[in-house]
Amino acid sequence: MIREEMLARLIAQEAAQGGDLVTLRAIIEEASELGSTRALAGIGLDGPGAEADIHDLRELLAAWRDAKASVLRAVIDWSMRLALAGLMVLILWRAGGRGGLVDLLR
Repeated sequence: MIREEMLARLIAQEAAQGGDLVTLRAIIEEASELGSTRALAGIGLDGPGAEADIHDLRELLAAWRDAKASVLRAVIDWSMRLALAGLMVLILWRAGGRGGLVDLLR
């Protein structure tokens, strides 16, 4: 927000001194374009294959999110299975005593 205010003040100051508002906007747009180009170059996304790189990164991120969700579902699934198996063993043990469970397993 501070940068926006500073930019607005600079534009107002230049306009008050007789600067053409259209020219000021063109200068700002060019400066913005130059800044974004430098930022992309700084992270290595300024070449002709940059669009494909971004696409690949998005696919990789989507695959990572899918893998995380899949692992979470598997952990929940196996936890529920173990809990239900433990509950079944407890029910059988309570219903038939220790000998009853052994007899059922034979």
